[in-house]
Amino acid sequence: MYQVAARLEPDSYLALARAVYAEMAMAGITCVGEFHYLHHAAGGVPYADRNQMGRALIEAAAQAGLRITLIDTCYLSGGLGNDGSPEPLAGPQLRFGDGDSERWAQRVHALGADQHGMLAAHARLGVAIHSVRAVPPGQMHPVIACSHAYGAPLHAHLSEQIAENQACLAAHGVTPTQLLDRVGALGPRTTVVHATHLTGDDIEMLGGSRTVVCMCPTTEADLADGVGPARALASAGSPLSLGSDSHAVIDLLEEARRVELGERLITGQRGSFTAPALARAATVAGHACLGWPEAGEIAPGALADLVTVALDTPRLAGASEATALESVIFAGTAADVRGVVVGGRDVVRDGRHLLVDVPAALDAAIRPLLAP
Repeated sequence: MYQVAARLEPDSYLALARAVYAEMAMAGITCVGEFHYLHHAAGGVPYADRNQMGRALIEAAAQAGLRITLIDTCYLSGGLGNDGSPEPLAGPQLRFGDGDSERWAQRVHALGADQHGMLAAHARLGVAIHSVRAVPPGQMHPVIACSHAYGAPLHAHLSEQIAENQACLAAHGVTPTQLLDRVGALGPRTTVVHATHLTGDDIEMLGGSRTVVCMCPTTEADLADGVGPARALASAGSPLSLGSDSHAVIDLLEEARRVELGERLITGQRGSFTAPALARAATVAGHACLGWPEAGEIAPGALADLVTVALDTPRLAGASEATALESVIFAGTAADVRGVVVGGRDVVRDGRHLLVDVPAALDAAIRPLLAP
């Protein structure tokens, strides 16, 4: 990740994001929430336009035909030391930091969002506390204030790894969930990502505050981070949404079914989540936590986002009308998506992206970044 982060510049960032967003569209995704913290040039030197990298992402989404919530992320330290003190950013991480959260907020205000957080017709502002490792508690308040000022979604990575919990306990005497609660960061506008290693009190705190949880099962498996307590969180009151995160796999059907399969592996029982519940996590709940509650469902007044899935593929052949949703959620993949309409506009037709040659664009964007 750091090798790629060191090489990306605005033009290559746009090309890579455009290709990835187009791949997301082919998987049936109509809105991307970009957890954006690659803000500056090498060494942390600001570009002439301090938001040039963020604007590249907004343009990439437009070229790929998607909506975007640019989740501008505050990232100030490289971790927590053994004594609990924040470690300074180093190497490629210097590109992430703004010095302090007040300067981060000044840069975010310069993006030019309107009072409702809109950056363009297809783009809105979101903000993020990267994690309790990357933002000291005394620096979190300007991020929360920015969320309030624009009505913007607030996101944070939370308890992705046991080491994060241990470092937070050593530094602050509380879990990451308790620390976010202490500074006033939890609530219905907030989404915590991963939430894998939680105490019972953490679960009740998240559920009681109606904080949304975004689970990314393929990434959590790929990184060997663990299986989060999805059923317990949902039962406590936290709405569940889904993310592709590292893009090791871009397939929200796979993410959805892994929520249920993870519960089966942990509990030895089937049926923790129904297909409609998993479909909601993959659609309307995801849009809502990105600040687009008017999307994600077929209803009068909703944004006209529509996805068609072929039922005659090897995975879905034989599906009946009565069991179509169950078949799609528990057997379908992104390869079965045939048509995608975003805001009434065809973006994918017959399984082909109409604006981007996705394999060629991905190849052209990735190869230079991974070259020796």
